[in-house]
Order: sequence, then C-alpha cells, then structure tokens
Amino acid sequence: MSKSIEQNEKKYNKWIVILSVAIPLAVAALFGIKIDLELPVFLPPIYAAINAITALVLLLALFQIKKGKRKVHENLMKFAITLSVLFLVMYVLYHMTSDSTTYEGDYKTLYYFILISHIILSIAVIPFVLITYVRGITGNFASHKKIAKITFPLWLYVAVTGVIVYLMISPYYTI
Repeated sequence: MSKSIEQNEKKYNKWIVILSVAIPLAVAALFGIKIDLELPVFLPPIYAAINAITALVLLLALFQIKKGKRKVHENLMKFAITLSVLFLVMYVLYHMTSDSTTYEGDYKTLYYFILISHIILSIAVIPFVLITYVRGITGNFASHKKIAKITFPLWLYVAVTGVIVYLMISPYYTI
C-alpha cells in the first residue's frame, strides 16, 4: 500500500471509530425519548421497503463490480449507504413517536432469533461498511475487496432480515 493511500485512510479512521460508537449510542438514547406527534404516514412498511431496496442494490453492486464496472458499483454503494441512513432516520423517528409492537405469533423463538441477530449485526456492520467504503474511495482496492467479502454478507443479512422482521410483526401493528 502506498504511503498516500495509508495517510488518506488514517484521516478517516477517527471518523470511523466515532461514527461506529456514536450511531448505536444515539439510536439507543433516542429510543428513550417519546415525542407526542402523529406522523402523516405509517413508517414500518416504508422502511421495510427501503431495506428490501438496499438488499437489491447490494446485489446489483456486486454484479456490477464482477463485470468490472467500478464506477457503477461505486454509485450503487453510495446509494446503498444513503438508503441505510434513510432507513435509520425513519426507524428512529417511528420508535420515538410510537409504542413498540409485541410479536404475538406462533414463531416467537424464530422471530426473536431473527430480530436479535438483525439488531446485533446492524450495529456490528457499521464499522465494516465505513472501512470498506473508505478503502474504496482511497483507492486501496486490494484491502477493499478483502473486507468487502465480510461486509457484503453482513450488510445483506441485515437488509433482508429487516424485511423478514417487518413481515413477521406486521399483523400485530395497531394503526
């Protein structure tokens, strides 16, 4: 790795650590805040759709890079990050304005396994996404490819299980 790539990556490392800690802490803190506000739309199906689109964008980005279309891949990954941020904002907004819904179905063990693994991996994937992104934008493609092999399945799992959690809990929402 060249010295300039290494220096560029070091500039971002502090931000990766800060965001990887701050985002989960902020989300946890915001969950403790309830706002008496009625939203004009019901957010769970919207942010579930965003998760589904994110999963599709991730798959499309993988296919594009395998075809050697680096710029298309880069743009798709930026879009996936934007979708994930949008999801997070809507998710937090929903939980700040609505009471949590309890799963009442026959598959509680499966539901809670998927939900808990989704939550844990959604936190764990943050530094992976940021590191992978930084290695890509700094031109450290060998390291980018290496960590992307870990990041991709984690991120895809989080996106897909977000949809599954929504589909399992949706019959129990009170609108």
